Amino acid sequence: MKQMFFGFIAMFILNVALCQTISSNIFLGTSGDHGQLSPAASFPFRLLSICPNSYPNTHTGYEYKAGEFLGFTHNRFEGVGCMGSGGAMLIKPFIGEVQNCKLLKQNESGEPGYYDVSFTNGLKCNFVVAGNEGVEQYIFPKGNNGISVDLSSALPSGFIDESHTISSNEITGWIQAGTTCRRGSYKLYYALRSDKPISWKEASDHVLVSNFSFDTVSLRIAFSSVSTDYAKASLTTRNISAMRSSSTAAWKRMFDVIQVKGDHEEEKLFYSLLYRVLQSPYNISEPDGAYRAIDGSIQNSKSPVYNGWSIWDNYKTQLPLLSVAYPEQFQDMITSIANLYRFGKKDWATSTEPSNTVRTEHAIVVLLDAYRKGYKVDFGAIADSLINEANKLDFSRPDKALESSYDCWALSQILFILQRDSLAKVYLDKAANYKQYWTKEFKDLSKRDIDDFGARGMYQGTIWQYRWFVPFDAKGLVELCGGDSVYIEQLNEFFDNEYYNAANEPDIQVPYMYNFSSHPWSSQAMIHKYAKDTVVQYYTDQNYRGIDPQIGRVYNNRPDAFLRSMDDDAGAMSSLYVLAACGLSPACVGWPVYYLSVPLFEKVTFNKKFTITVKNFSKDKKYIESVKLNGKPLDRNWLTQNEIMQGGTLDIIAAATPNTNFGIRNQFITDINKRVLP
Repeated sequence: MKQMFFGFIAMFILNVALCQTISSNIFLGTSGDHGQLSPAASFPFRLLSICPNSYPNTHTGYEYKAGEFLGFTHNRFEGVGCMGSGGAMLIKPFIGEVQNCKLLKQNESGEPGYYDVSFTNGLKCNFVVAGNEGVEQYIFPKGNNGISVDLSSALPSGFIDESHTISSNEITGWIQAGTTCRRGSYKLYYALRSDKPISWKEASDHVLVSNFSFDTVSLRIAFSSVSTDYAKASLTTRNISAMRSSSTAAWKRMFDVIQVKGDHEEEKLFYSLLYRVLQSPYNISEPDGAYRAIDGSIQNSKSPVYNGWSIWDNYKTQLPLLSVAYPEQFQDMITSIANLYRFGKKDWATSTEPSNTVRTEHAIVVLLDAYRKGYKVDFGAIADSLINEANKLDFSRPDKALESSYDCWALSQILFILQRDSLAKVYLDKAANYKQYWTKEFKDLSKRDIDDFGARGMYQGTIWQYRWFVPFDAKGLVELCGGDSVYIEQLNEFFDNEYYNAANEPDIQVPYMYNFSSHPWSSQAMIHKYAKDTVVQYYTDQNYRGIDPQIGRVYNNRPDAFLRSMDDDAGAMSSLYVLAACGLSPACVGWPVYYLSVPLFEKVTFNKKFTITVKNFSKDKKYIESVKLNGKPLDRNWLTQNEIMQGGTLDIIAAATPNTNFGIRNQFITDINKRVLP
């Protein structure tokens, strides 16, 4: 008895200790159109996430301020727009008759991996996800109780079909639904099992109902991309407490990869946003290596396979962050992206996806970036597919012309790596042709439509915002602007007139772009400003500048966390903050280089190997006075991926005023003709 008691106490202390180290707010970004996030119980990079559905339901099916719940669904693609995505299998517990039972929220709480809610009718619900498995505990007041399961549930991406089999207290089957923005479809295999001998009956098309007199019922659920047998094999007998401890420990391991020390409230914001970075893509492999490819076939892999991509939104920030902080998972992701080309990859989702996904437009750039950062990519096996994809690129609009030129540049670099120089030069010339598009559409700043949202058919941006998007040839861009002094003058005009849109990605990199000019300290100020300071934003409704700008911080640790109409885009915007908070900015995806700025914390450590410290740290000191790498003065304002991954110490001395000599020499500026690092 004593052993049992002390064992309970030890487990309690462990749970308290783990919970206290995770200061992550799962309700950040869950109200209105301020991030399009949900408080779902989830697990790092996994398919299953159990989330409340509310009325009214917004992009994620959940609204923090809503009072009525419709039930609970089992997958989400966080923050991706298009009126939301996921929302499969709606489970509603009820008292009395299901159609007459309203679930009016009384209290809710949660942490990474766990969510609970109580209702005014006395019903209490607890949810936890660990790996591919989830447990849902429903605690009823005494009386006639029940649970309904709507297998046709889906957010606006749309239900397509389902099949199910009832066996005793277990339901198995599959659900097919539309992917994000209805550009394809995905199929999930599931197993749902009750801990009590309840029976299910068909109430209507795709809806099952069970009535019972039990006060407490737990449902155990698992997803698989392969089959119901694999889903069933993922079901265990762990109780909800053990599951919660397992999930909490897993999240703690992920958070411990980046350790920050500084203001406590800023730390909580940091880990709340890092939590969002780690939601997708999804590990779709089974323990024996089986997975379903995008052509619907079942394959086998020795390493984990990932799906659930948002390459366009997240390739500028989230994937570079993962490459620094989570190298093991990132290698598997890169292998998975390259593998898509074997099975019929499209820019958007296919009709036979193994999980919900968005788009994979700039995979060529991502693969080049990974290779130059030291990750393994078998370009030889997929070169013809990369070429075929590049030959279909769209140059029909000004924004598309710049984006497609970026892809052509990346392909040229890959072909040079493969020593196919003559073909590489063809795509390099095609990339260099961006200058003609740029001169025609972006050079003249006197035209009346340069600040019109969506002008000339562009997607979610203005001429002012898209004109800077030549990351692969900053040297050429400066020359097109008219040289360094004119370039700086135009950047100043851009920021002074609040043309920058911090709520979206078309100009996400522009705060970095003083780094290769004669005023590199201006980037240090801009990165700090948009990560932490009060700013003015006119484009928060994705429309004309209007007369009602949003004024305040871009990032806040609350339900209305982001700017209005600001999608987190699969962790893209959260990653922008996390990188800025660490003092790192990707110079150009495709080159293994990060510009430096003053971190938002006194100390940042990656994987217990690489530590960034800030001397003279204070909120007013946002400029770099000097830098030392492993004790030696660093006469440049950038680091390579290799320098970070090797480990060591970067010491930054902060100052309240710019050091106009730091960052002037040995600058890293992308050049379309450059093939190796300086």
